[in-house]
Amino acid sequence: MQAQLTAVLSRQLQADSELSHSDFAVLVQLTDNPDERVRIFELARALQWEKSRLSHHLARMQRRGLVAREECPSDARGAFIVLTPEGRRAIEDAAPRHVETVRRLVFDALAPDQVEAFAEISESVLKKLADEG
Repeated sequence: MQAQLTAVLSRQLQADSELSHSDFAVLVQLTDNPDERVRIFELARALQWEKSRLSHHLARMQRRGLVAREECPSDARGAFIVLTPEGRRAIEDAAPRHVETVRRLVFDALAPDQVEAFAEISESVLKKLADEG
């Protein structure tokens, strides 16, 4: 189910907004921060990506103007990834259709008691993962 859902959501994002699922994940992390910037190591941790994967992906997003890299003034070894105006427009355009697709494919298929059970199961699995990690 997870693989099929991810594939459908990825195709929908690409078709509707020309964003990949990975682009969307990065943009969500940036928009979830009040100043729309995040340290690279924090982004890697939040996305659970290897440093090399993140580095290559961010370079592609930079070339498309979705994000920018800024040096960290307090740590010469660190850098921030910053949401650009183009990145803001891209996620604002993509998010409503993406949310609607998730709602249609997942939540519209479930009864209210199933949604509650799904939430409880998800919380239990996430807790177990946190305990193991």
